[in-house]
Amino acid sequence: MRRRASMSNTFLLRMGCMKSSRWWNALAPHSVSGMISFLGLGRMGAPMARRLVAAGHEVTVWNRTPRTVEGAGSAATAGEAVAKADLVITMLTGPAAVREVLTAAAPELRPGALVVEMSTIGPEAVAGLRDLLPPGVGLVDAPVLGSVGPAADGTLTVLAGGDAGDLARCREVLEVFGRVRETGGPGSGAALKLAVMGALVPAQVLLAENLAHAAATGVDTGTLLDVLGGTPLASLVERVRPVVENGPRRTAYSLGLAAKDLGLAAKDLGLAGHGTRTLAAAAEERLLGAVSAGLGDQDLTAVFGYVAAGRTGSPGVRKVNPASVPATNGYYSHATRTGDLLFVSGQVALDEEGRVVGEGDMTRQSEYVMEMLARVLADQGCSFDDVTHIRTFLTDMSRLREYGEVRGRHITGEPPASTTVEVSRLFMPGLMIEIEVVAAIPAAR
Repeated sequence: MRRRASMSNTFLLRMGCMKSSRWWNALAPHSVSGMISFLGLGRMGAPMARRLVAAGHEVTVWNRTPRTVEGAGSAATAGEAVAKADLVITMLTGPAAVREVLTAAAPELRPGALVVEMSTIGPEAVAGLRDLLPPGVGLVDAPVLGSVGPAADGTLTVLAGGDAGDLARCREVLEVFGRVRETGGPGSGAALKLAVMGALVPAQVLLAENLAHAAATGVDTGTLLDVLGGTPLASLVERVRPVVENGPRRTAYSLGLAAKDLGLAAKDLGLAGHGTRTLAAAAEERLLGAVSAGLGDQDLTAVFGYVAAGRTGSPGVRKVNPASVPATNGYYSHATRTGDLLFVSGQVALDEEGRVVGEGDMTRQSEYVMEMLARVLADQGCSFDDVTHIRTFLTDMSRLREYGEVRGRHITGEPPASTTVEVSRLFMPGLMIEIEVVAAIPAAR
């Protein structure tokens, strides 16, 4: 009996070693140790990618407009960037951009890879990404609080939501960017980010409006700031005081992106309130007015000067120029909104540098144009389901079927009213199609 017990103990000891050396390592969550792919090198993305390189990680970067990060490999396409990656990080302008990039990259993702979405896109968009990614690929939503300075210094606050195992795998990498706060299950980080922005950004707009009103009624703004500095608004007051006294600072968090983020927050708040108009929605309108006035690329704090100058524009018409769409040439806006109607300018297949996309390829140009339309619509809380009329200009009607197949993938419900016209040419050689739409904005927006 003793011998049997001894053999049994030896067997159990060996089994324990096997569990430790093989089974446990295979089953337990582990930190990502392979290559990291970083998609998006804007104001926030570039310094974040540099921090990963400085921390000793192998990094491959991709950006729609080609850019490089010293010490990192560069890829020509998003698919190429993720093909060998264990961890994929996205830091892009908004929901449409994230979905477009990950749609292109998804076929190249390795089984077992983990996607960490760090843009501000909201929980609904995160859920859509889960449906988009292959079943064997993990997903964490980890938007950040902080601007360019904290991104470079590694002092961001990372709001990370996801399954416990996925969070454990990427936590060490996320700590390179700053303090990680685990928020719960999938989508919780994205939801918390919108809740924070729905409070912080309107607070700045409210303060700007009160300072402008005080100045107009003879109140000394310095005195008002001093008094507010003794209230619960003290930290916000001290942050904006230099802006009030000396003008906008360098762009750390652009006004255009703030309007986009607040738009997502206002949409969620509006739905939660069953269509009740919210303070966030009113603040968003104020920011969109500043964007229309040409301040989209300036820091959010430029709203103080905008409000003080009273540059509100026509109260009945708002110009719409989303940051997610390549900028216009300055002679038109991407859309105008009056009441609950949105009029979207003709969109064509031109990239950020003004170059024709997919020259000679009707399918490619049609896809690009429909995606640009989707971004403009999404900026105002719309989709193709809200389109009342679509007008298409083609340089070759014999290729209508190619366009029709693309259009059918985007407009899947009852079709809107439609006009299709053949023209001899569009305003730039190589362009084959231009599309404009009119949409009815849902009541919640």
